[in-house]
Amino acid sequence: MSRLDASELAIRLGRRAEAVCRQYLSNGRREGHYWLVGDVNNTPGRSMYVRLTGPETGKGAAGKWTDAAVPDAHGDLLDVIAAAIGRSDFRSIAAEARRFLSEPDPGPLEGTAHGRKPTPSGSREAARRLLAISQTIRGTIAETYLRSRGITALHDLGSLHFHPGCYYRPRGSSVTQALPAMIAAVTDLADAVTGAHRTWLPPGGVWSSNVETPRRAMGGLLGNGVRFGRSGDVMAAGEGIETVLSVRSGLPRMPMIAALSAAHLAAVLFPTELRRLYVVRDRDPAGNRARDILIARATAVGIEAIGLAPHGGDFNDDLRDSGLDALMALLKDQLHPDDAGRFLSR
Repeated sequence: MSRLDASELAIRLGRRAEAVCRQYLSNGRREGHYWLVGDVNNTPGRSMYVRLTGPETGKGAAGKWTDAAVPDAHGDLLDVIAAAIGRSDFRSIAAEARRFLSEPDPGPLEGTAHGRKPTPSGSREAARRLLAISQTIRGTIAETYLRSRGITALHDLGSLHFHPGCYYRPRGSSVTQALPAMIAAVTDLADAVTGAHRTWLPPGGVWSSNVETPRRAMGGLLGNGVRFGRSGDVMAAGEGIETVLSVRSGLPRMPMIAALSAAHLAAVLFPTELRRLYVVRDRDPAGNRARDILIARATAVGIEAIGLAPHGGDFNDDLRDSGLDALMALLKDQLHPDDAGRFLSR
C-alpha cells in the first residue's frame, strides 16, 4: 500500500472521527471537540485525547491523537484501528479501515437489503436496519440461550430480537460469516433507537465461545442502553444484558437498563421521573469505578442511589450457581424496604 493510500484513508477516517472513536475507543467519551479515553488500547481514562474537528491534514487535523501520559505517544485513527484489531501489517489495518468506511468489500454488508443502498458500518442507521430485519426472540435459539443462562423472566423483552444469519467478521480478517445472533435495541430516553448490540450464538443456542468476540455494539451508546420495562420512579442499571436480566428474574416488575459496558454504565442518563436508582455492578475494578461514578452523578441531582453487589463475579454467576431463591434473598437484603414488597417476584 502506498503512503498516498494511507494518507487518504486517514483523511476519510478523520471526517468521521467521532464515529471511529465510538466504535474502537468505546470506553471513552466526547468532551467538546475531543474524544477522551485512557489510551490507544481503549482503556478507560482521560489521558489520551483525539481531535474530532479540524483540517483534513497538518497540525490539528481531525483524527489526530496524543496520549499525555506517555512521552511522544501520538498518531492518527489508523493507529487506533491497528490497536483495536491487534495487527501491525498495513494490509490488515487498511482492510479494517475500508470495512468501517463501507468501501467495496468482497464480504456482504450488514443490514443491507436488496434494492437499498449500504449504510455506514456501525452507524445508527445500520443498527436500525438490522433491527428491522430481525424477529422476536420467542421460540428462537436466542430464547434458548437466555434460558441456558438461568434467565426465566422473559416478559417485556421488546428490546431483544433474533437474526438467524447476522454477519460476523473476526478482527483482522477479510472473511465474513453469517451466524445466528441475539440483537438488542439500544434506545435513548425518548425510546428512539440509537444503536444495536449483537451476541452471536452457537446453532443450538447453549452458550459456548464459538467466535472470538461474541459481543459487539454499534451506533450511539453513550448515555443510552437496552431497556426492559417502562421507566418510572425506581430503576436499576447494570452493564451486561445477561447480568441485568438475571437481577430482573428476582425483581420482574422493576424497570431496568443494560448499558453494555462499565464505562457506559457510568454515563447512563436519568429519566426525569427517577427518584431511586439501583446500580447493578460486576465484581471487578471497572465495575467498582462505574458504580461509584454513577452513584455520585445520581446523588448530585437528588436521586437516591443504592448499589447492588453480587456474591460472585456477577449476578448471572449467582443465578446459575445458587439458583433464584438464593438470588432473591441476596437482593432482598440490599433493597430499600419500600421496594422489597413492590418488586420482589414472591
